[in-house]
Amino acid sequence: MSDDSIPPKSLSTRLISPATQRGKGRRPVNPPIERASTMLSDDPAQMTSSRDGPVYGLEGGSAARQLRSILADMEGAHDSLIVPSGLAAVTVPLTAILRAGDEVVCTDAVYGPTRRFLTRHMFERGINTRFHPADATAESIIDSLGEKTRVLLIEAPGSLTFEMVDMAALARACKERGIITMVDNTWGAGLAYRPLEHGIDISVQALTKYVGGHSDILMGAISVATKAMADTIFETIDDNGWHVSPDDAWLALRGIRTLPLRYRSQFQSAMKVVQWLEQQPQVSRVLYPPLPSFPHHDLWNSQFDGAASVFGVVMKGGSRADAQRLMTRLSLFGMGYSWGGFESLVTYETPQLEQRLHQADLEGQLMRFHIGLEGTDDLIADLHRGLSTWPT
Repeated sequence: MSDDSIPPKSLSTRLISPATQRGKGRRPVNPPIERASTMLSDDPAQMTSSRDGPVYGLEGGSAARQLRSILADMEGAHDSLIVPSGLAAVTVPLTAILRAGDEVVCTDAVYGPTRRFLTRHMFERGINTRFHPADATAESIIDSLGEKTRVLLIEAPGSLTFEMVDMAALARACKERGIITMVDNTWGAGLAYRPLEHGIDISVQALTKYVGGHSDILMGAISVATKAMADTIFETIDDNGWHVSPDDAWLALRGIRTLPLRYRSQFQSAMKVVQWLEQQPQVSRVLYPPLPSFPHHDLWNSQFDGAASVFGVVMKGGSRADAQRLMTRLSLFGMGYSWGGFESLVTYETPQLEQRLHQADLEGQLMRFHIGLEGTDDLIADLHRGLSTWPT
């Protein structure tokens, strides 16, 4: 094999490497946006065969197919499927897999809309969910699995309070019991953590966040370890028409090219900010797994290579009014939900904790911050102004 035929090894190179597709004639760096519902064929025999491309627009054009290929490569998956939102990336596999009488086990710190789907939509269809404490050990979670448990839904870290768990241990135990494991990997983004390599069956992401990177699309990805699982989930997507627009697929493809650089840079900035926050008299503690002071730091360190730039801050006491006053005092942190974009954000999260069955033991109000691409000195100065309003 000649040197120029060796495929690129690094993920960053594979994400950016249209130049490696030589021999295909002159072409744009990025694929064209193909806005189409009807796809024309040259003869009747082609009309029902997808070998020559999509039969109908719902199957996705060049951008969607290239995006799926890159996601599968990034996650180490047999296939990656894309759907119209991050929430759909969670709900579609559950819809495809679960039947009346089945049970889901998941953390009490699960993403709020996922909890709503499980306790309302799935419950009405005869599917029960049991929530384990957010800080449960892998051993206690394994002990809680029952005969009816069909899916173990894992969030690590957990939403808002960022608890970690040994996902490889959970995957091994579930395989022995014939239970499907599914991880919300939005925080790891397929970069800091690759669940399928640790025995997980399904890895889902909200591409809305880091892959999109610009807070201008809604999309989700479902990456699976086997063809059988891919076929099962795709059938549900196809039956319900849950496909993404060509424009959104193109935007996500554009965003994924710079994902490793943005993810790494924002993680480095987040570390500087959280280390500063830990020293502030108004702050009780910072909930961020990369911090050595975090209770589950060792679990993060053994499983992850990097981290998202979103974290929680437990204040010393305070009230809702104090939290809102802090937020309005900030000028660089936008007040808005989601994260993973280029902009820094702040939200007040204490009210969301009320829906949990096992209440988190926090010393004060819970704020959530996302660190974007702004200068860290500027962000710290902004936080200093905001914290100055906190009662001490």
